[in-house]
Amino acid sequence: MARTPADLVGASPDPPFPITFDGRAVTAVPGQSVAAALWGAGILAWRTTRNGGRPRGAFCGIGQCYDCLATINGEPNRRACLVPARPGDAVTTQEGHGRAGLAI
Repeated sequence: MARTPADLVGASPDPPFPITFDGRAVTAVPGQSVAAALWGAGILAWRTTRNGGRPRGAFCGIGQCYDCLATINGEPNRRACLVPARPGDAVTTQEGHGRAGLAI
């Protein structure tokens, strides 16, 4: 019988919860970052570049590269690899600089 790391340490994590990505339901687990939840759902890109519109997602995974910027709960330019997923979070694809609705 295979044992999981949670079994080995006797952990009993809280149950998974839903977040959304561009309106699509995604399951996250307690302690997971937004980027990890998106990766777990098979979503690899959630931002496009300012020039050329090329897709980007997590690259370094430790908050140093800024490739994982996303709009989370209406706030642009959040590093998805550093933001803990919370029940009901709404993540949307960030296009370019993340302020498309603002007159700059």
